[in-house]
Amino acid sequence: MKRPVILDCDPGHDDAISLILALSSAKLDVLAVTTSAGNQTPDKTLNNALRVLTLLGRHDIPVASGAPKPLARELIIADNVHGESGLDGPKLPDPAFEPVQQTAIELMADKVRNSKQPVTLVPTGPLTNIALFLAAHPELHHNIDSIVLMGGAAGVGNWTPAAEFNIFVDPEAADMVFKSGLPIVMCGLDVTHEAQIMDEDIERIRAINNPIAQCVAELLDFFMIYHRDPKWGFTGAPLHDPCTIAWLLNPSLFTSVDCWVGVETKGEYTQGMTVVDRYQLTGKPHNAKVLFNINRTGFVDFIVERLSDY
Repeated sequence: MKRPVILDCDPGHDDAISLILALSSAKLDVLAVTTSAGNQTPDKTLNNALRVLTLLGRHDIPVASGAPKPLARELIIADNVHGESGLDGPKLPDPAFEPVQQTAIELMADKVRNSKQPVTLVPTGPLTNIALFLAAHPELHHNIDSIVLMGGAAGVGNWTPAAEFNIFVDPEAADMVFKSGLPIVMCGLDVTHEAQIMDEDIERIRAINNPIAQCVAELLDFFMIYHRDPKWGFTGAPLHDPCTIAWLLNPSLFTSVDCWVGVETKGEYTQGMTVVDRYQLTGKPHNAKVLFNINRTGFVDFIVERLSDY
């Protein structure tokens, strides 16, 4: 039986690749795509989701735009990483269909309410939409299987020394999500920085004889530019968001630890930090399965296998 999922994203190169991977699998039933502001402004992330789904010919999937800004802060975007459009690099088609006339929260509620199986929420951007949905619809929590998110870090950040970008953009929303009591899988920087795509991996993807794989290779060509800065110490580019889809489809690629995770919303230097209690030092009950390691070779093989199915 297919696993029903809702993808909440802010495309973004790695978000786009997550969409492509999720829709390649017969094991996932993508009920809806909702968009958040983050990697770019809300109009651009919505447009990018529609462009990717148009490329895939998936006009059947409802798309809705979510909150235009974080719960209590001004919006920060990552145009330095993802470019002016949010998906700079390949030539993507213009959208061939329109978003639904619902908000992201309304669309999520409809899909969760009407699903015969509990739904997995897969946010790969700031957690604003998820927090608003959970707050507005406590009566639907029973039909949520889990939240598999990309965000946070047990170690160092990538937007500030302490904070990962998605959590830093809206720490109040992240705090609400981690306090929700729902099962959470956290794909943070500890694991995604191991999920690096190298130049030779991009060439392997480019060698796949279909236009979707060619698009992914061109997305990765652009994504590599930012990550070649020597300050990061990367050999390749960390493919953050696709780790969520890889975990859903092949969890054996990962190692994890059940932890308590708190979100810092007030610190002078640590706003947006995820405080991960790996060693049970606080005595607080765990509220997340935190991924720490990945089989990188298996991850690349997984991507190639999924793209080869197009």
